[in-house]
Amino acid sequence: MEEETKKKKRFKLFDSQREGKGVSKEEANLPPNLKKFFILYKRDFGRLLTVNMFMVLGNFPIFFLALAFSGILSYDFVSPALDAFPVFQALVAQEGLSAPLLALGGIIGVYTPAASFKPIAYVFMGLGLLLFFTWGIVNVGTTYILRNMVKGEPVFMWSDFWYAVKRNFKQAFPFGMLDLLLLGLLPVNVLILSQYSGFLNGILFWMNIFIAIIYITMRFYIYIQMVTFNLSIRKILKNALIFSIVGFKRNFMAFLGICILVFIHLALAYSGIFLGLAIILPLVLLFSNGAYMTTYAAYFKIKELMIDPYQEELSSPEEEH
Repeated sequence: MEEETKKKKRFKLFDSQREGKGVSKEEANLPPNLKKFFILYKRDFGRLLTVNMFMVLGNFPIFFLALAFSGILSYDFVSPALDAFPVFQALVAQEGLSAPLLALGGIIGVYTPAASFKPIAYVFMGLGLLLFFTWGIVNVGTTYILRNMVKGEPVFMWSDFWYAVKRNFKQAFPFGMLDLLLLGLLPVNVLILSQYSGFLNGILFWMNIFIAIIYITMRFYIYIQMVTFNLSIRKILKNALIFSIVGFKRNFMAFLGICILVFIHLALAYSGIFLGLAIILPLVLLFSNGAYMTTYAAYFKIKELMIDPYQEELSSPEEEH
């Protein structure tokens, strides 16, 4: 009998369907501040490992992209560092080598390492585009789980994930494509504009920085609204824009927490000693921890401004005529 009890306890550790630990009355009554965040985070830490697994494995096409751009599937060669090198070659072909051209060749004829993708790399890039099909549904499924954790509701990982996917698929799937496209284009725009000088380019650069920050904070609220309310995408985006402004303090704290996580990861990667840990960290913890911070910041602001007033309106007695 005792052996059966021990086996049940042991297998419960790996049971993603078991009910998560609830929230005590004392925890529920705490205001949604940093103290409550760390209390809930300590309670939910183990389950965040499973959520991170859903995020990583659910968005499996990202591994194809990582392999394509890793350099393993590339040809390495050397190439002239300056674009003027073909002109130099043409002069040599026309006039032959001379003392001035030899001196010019010493300046222009500098080579630098370069790489070119092998054909198989383009195949993996194509497979990586499947990320457009997984991004939205994985985000909506994991956001539903994280929201329930923050609320203190029982969590059944596998069934809750698929419940949210089935319920919100029509919105999550197309919006996920748009979301991923914006997340790719905004940093590329910033990177390109940073390479040019001039007054107009400076304005465009800072405008793109501002838009990127606004959209990142809007994302804190988009998927959580999707799994909480029955709203159109247009209404969700409008509300998210408002929350990105009125929830500035909470948004900033969540953004700061994510920056600290990323800094720790980069520090481990560049240290050389902890490179293995830097590779493992995103696979087990990094993404779910960042998402947990944003969910905690967003849910209680949504609750304050959208859920509580509605519940008060329902619970208030009707006026007598």
